[in-house]
Amino acid sequence: MDAGGSTLGHAARVRSHQRRTAAVQWIRRTHGWFGLWGAVLGLLFGFSGIWLNHRNVLKLPQAQERTRAQLALPDPVPATPEAMSLWLQGALRMSGPPSASRIEPAKPVAWADKSDTGDKSAPALMQPAHWVFNFGGPNEIVQAEYWQGNRSVGVATTHNGFVATLTNMHKGGSMPLPWILLVDTLAGSLIFLSISGVALWMLTHRRRRVGLALFGVSLAAMLAIALGAL
Repeated sequence: MDAGGSTLGHAARVRSHQRRTAAVQWIRRTHGWFGLWGAVLGLLFGFSGIWLNHRNVLKLPQAQERTRAQLALPDPVPATPEAMSLWLQGALRMSGPPSASRIEPAKPVAWADKSDTGDKSAPALMQPAHWVFNFGGPNEIVQAEYWQGNRSVGVATTHNGFVATLTNMHKGGSMPLPWILLVDTLAGSLIFLSISGVALWMLTHRRRRVGLALFGVSLAAMLAIALGAL
């Protein structure tokens, strides 16, 4: 009876060890593939992130060139933001629609207060609608600004150097949807790498308390810095 129980216990330990080994191998392989997928983007975001964090000290030349111009509107003037966006795409010879836009409706101006004049019946001063469209990519940004009622559109073009281009790619400024989705996959990879890294430590190291203590200290430090900045 004792021998049978010992045999069953040994078989259970063997099966547990096999499952543990299989889990470690799967996590390790998957961890490696995810790391390989995000390696290039990780280097890009790592270098640009260091520069962004220390840009006041690391004064790398951005080599930005800015030009401004006025673009005459057709007759009739596009009446809606959608129509204006489509017309600007053709007039500026852009290959695609705006990467970002900001539409502000007409509103009373903030500095106009009827109580200052004492005339409550006077019509409120209105600020016209303001439309802003951003075209281009990280190396060149074209911003078109239109105040409703004008006969022209202000166009500001910014040509970025290498460092400024990397910065825009890091921040996602004026980047197309495929790039944003690609960066989302990198973010997901980082989440998985963090979880799988902790799992590998717990499954392959006997000194688990040391690992948990290190993880707890890093978590506490992050929370302390984050809450202190609020």
